[in-house]
Amino acid sequence: MRLQPPTQKPYNIETHSNKNIAVMMSGGVDSSVTALLLKQEGWNVVGVTMKIPYAQGCDLKRSCCGVQAAYVCSDLEIPHYFLDVQEVFIKKVIEPFREWYEQGKTPSPCVDCNTEIKFSHAWDCIIEQLGVDHIATGHYAQVIIDGPNAYLARAVDLTKDQTYFLYGIKRERLPRLRLPLGGLTKTEVRAIARKSRLPVASRPESMELCFSGEGDYREALGDRGGIPGAILNPDGEVIGEHTGIANYTIGQRKGMGIAARDPLFVTRIDPQANTITAADRSHLFTDTVHAENMNILIPELTQPGTIAYGKIRSQGEPDPCEITASDKSTITVRFANPIFAPTPGQRLVIYDAKSHVIAGGIIEL
Repeated sequence: MRLQPPTQKPYNIETHSNKNIAVMMSGGVDSSVTALLLKQEGWNVVGVTMKIPYAQGCDLKRSCCGVQAAYVCSDLEIPHYFLDVQEVFIKKVIEPFREWYEQGKTPSPCVDCNTEIKFSHAWDCIIEQLGVDHIATGHYAQVIIDGPNAYLARAVDLTKDQTYFLYGIKRERLPRLRLPLGGLTKTEVRAIARKSRLPVASRPESMELCFSGEGDYREALGDRGGIPGAILNPDGEVIGEHTGIANYTIGQRKGMGIAARDPLFVTRIDPQANTITAADRSHLFTDTVHAENMNILIPELTQPGTIAYGKIRSQGEPDPCEITASDKSTITVRFANPIFAPTPGQRLVIYDAKSHVIAGGIIEL
């Protein structure tokens, strides 16, 4: 994995300065304003755009390609590089994405991209090839420095908070991470872009999967959506036919094509039997969630008996919970009130009372 030649001038690291920083730029307004703010603060900025699969051939109306980032950097008079991550992206993000759907799980590819690519392999490459060890992104989150400790914390604009997608950053890297947008609202960010006449000031947000051309996730599955099979009721009786288990997730209501008195939701996916179980909403509530492959950011707060706040999906506020069991790689929490449809493959992220991320991991049932 190597940086491609600079799109304009090369980057010159300031060897006796601790103000060298690489901004991961997608070509959208958030990362562009991040680069602008850091330059205004006196950082020696270089823009880096990851070149991922399936983004090739996009026109400039699509933010997933990152081409616009080069133009923004030219306007800001900072160097810019493309970083070809296609091979590792396929291995670490796309293949697991497809495999997990085949296994009846619901992956979180944006978490995997951040954890495995952006804040791991790409960061390593930037250190090795540019000599820059500070990284910044346009995520809405904060890094709080308190003496010798660094904490990942929720954004001031809670409606835009992205810590759910960032929990996988290694603890030791937090002191070298900068997130300038964590204290701003989206409205303020766009106002800064307009005032500075950035060409991306009015660019729409990218909301879907970048490697599927920002379309339906099923487009990225290709021919691996599975084969049709039976939809069962809780008693094991056949009540319909599904189109392939990869097209369904736990808690899903739409797409079953079954007439019933009460709305039916997917409550279980059995990849071995190629069946889906559907039932009413009441079957999907539980107060206990178990997660594995944990990344722990505040180890002292993972002990059983700790009162915390947990999220099982990116939207919504964290709910009160108690850690009931934990070790170096797993954790179990009991929520104060039953929550709806924890889904294997999705993520459990746990916060303290100050909105610092304690830990996060992959939900297992």
